Amino acid sequence: MKSQSKVNRNAAFEEGLASRNPFGVMDVPNPNDFEVARFAATAATLGAFGDANAEPWGTANESDGTIEGNWCSRWNGGADPAIPEDAPYKWKRGSAEARTIGERVYLLFDWDNGARRGLIDAMRESPQRLVGKYINLSNPAIMRPWVGRIVSDQRIDGRWPQGRLDFRR
Repeated sequence: MKSQSKVNRNAAFEEGLASRNPFGVMDVPNPNDFEVARFAATAATLGAFGDANAEPWGTANESDGTIEGNWCSRWNGGADPAIPEDAPYKWKRGSAEARTIGERVYLLFDWDNGARRGLIDAMRESPQRLVGKYINLSNPAIMRPWVGRIVSDQRIDGRWPQGRLDFRR
């Protein structure tokens, strides 16, 4: 049985009055389109011991044993023109929040001291694999496929076509 808030959110979305995501921000258009499926089919396996996200780098956010809640985020592989002297190899760090609705996982994150924000809308393909798309909420023309691996309730390793987009607690 669906909760009343989920029923209300779905009804409002169908009427064009609200977003699908639980944050009330712009939705990711077509989060599981062909480009996402193609990228997911070729994305390298994440979560290995020697992975770039293996070493702790986040703050110690508490967890209730699920992926929901507060996280630290970081991404690389592209340069943000709003950040002086940024380069693709540099990590852009920020905070994040994860929420789930059914089989969908939503990750709202920021960088540049909260000045820029993004949203990931991903389908849980298995207990550990997430496949979806990212939208840059500060510049919605920027959308990219994203694949993530839930390593634990303290670590989500993510990849987009040009680099990484990871989460740690």
